[in-house]
Amino acid sequence: MRRSSSLLTRLAGVAAGVVLAAAAVLVAALPAQAASLTQVTGFGSNPGNLAMYAYRPDGLPANAPAVVLLHGCTQNASTYFTNSGWQKYADQWKFALIVPQQPSANNANSCFNWFETGDTARGQGEALSVKQMVDYAKANYSVDGSRVFVSGLSGGGAMSAVMLATYPDVFAAGSVIAGLPYRCATSMTNAFTCMNPGVDKTPAQWGDLVRNAYAGYAGKRPRVAIWHGTSDTTVAPLNATESRDQWTNVLGVSQTPTSTASLPAGTSLEVYGSDQVRLYRVSGMGHGTPVDPGSAADQCGTAGAYFLDTICSTYRDALFFGLDGGGTPSPTPTATVSPTPTPTPSPTSAPVCVTASNYAHVTAGRAYQSGGYAYALGSNQRMGLYNTFYTSTLKQTGPSYWVIGC
Repeated sequence: MRRSSSLLTRLAGVAAGVVLAAAAVLVAALPAQAASLTQVTGFGSNPGNLAMYAYRPDGLPANAPAVVLLHGCTQNASTYFTNSGWQKYADQWKFALIVPQQPSANNANSCFNWFETGDTARGQGEALSVKQMVDYAKANYSVDGSRVFVSGLSGGGAMSAVMLATYPDVFAAGSVIAGLPYRCATSMTNAFTCMNPGVDKTPAQWGDLVRNAYAGYAGKRPRVAIWHGTSDTTVAPLNATESRDQWTNVLGVSQTPTSTASLPAGTSLEVYGSDQVRLYRVSGMGHGTPVDPGSAADQCGTAGAYFLDTICSTYRDALFFGLDGGGTPSPTPTATVSPTPTPTPSPTSAPVCVTASNYAHVTAGRAYQSGGYAYALGSNQRMGLYNTFYTSTLKQTGPSYWVIGC
């Protein structure tokens, strides 16, 4: 009986070995676990006490680009990753996503502290923490350091401007969605004033704030896209115009657009310089990231709180960043971008000059108003605040074309 028992024991061992070997073969044959948003620890000294999340799509090649996504107030990394539409294009065009998260311990509403000087200076606080996340991705994911981008909503949009200002040597381009100019505020008290009604500075004053963020820097500056809803009551649309003034000044281009276009969902696009700055205004949209749920090439995202069903901003930002790798899908064209026409003044007639309040100019059709400012029709030159107290002189140099001065 003992011999039979021993034999059975040996047979059981052999059978178990066969099962384990078969299981090993089966495990080896199974595909790798699908990519997901994953928390990363130990990415640096992290002086801003932020959490890091990363997404690496299956098949991510070496030297791939990366996009930093900065969520808005009351949001977190997972919410922004899930609803913004960026995963769709990361999977399709193979680039990494770095998604910082602000804990409520830092800010009661989980806002990035875009208004605290200690978090918005190069080499300090939250700005340095985000930069360390990029460094980690370059070292561990083989991210191409020349193709790193940043995008954010609201407080995250303001923080996107912070990163572009403080680390122009790290980011090739960025997107500011319903955000604010860099260093508009330096405390929570004046942050609310910046948000609404907004702060008016000259382009040079705004530009100096960025240049002072990295004094002495003479390298290439990142390109910037700005998105804003015209009915945003949380962060006033004036901030889009002021952000435009800031970044065009930093990049050394005129505040007059070189081309304009009409896009879906009542969206207007103004292009500045040689596409160094873009300004998208979404008509009637409130405070949030523009998304457009659907399966078409230029559709993305999930509608919800602060994700507003209008136009897929992510798709257009991804193209602006050059993330399509030359293989951009071709959605049905919805607009034709054409240069702003240059009028030819008539040499035989004296110019028409009119001095009036900015309100009167707009009412008479010599100008238009946007974001609380009046702009000369045709030349798009900014005349000052849109009210009855600001007076301007406009000269007509062609049909429906007016310039400041006479």
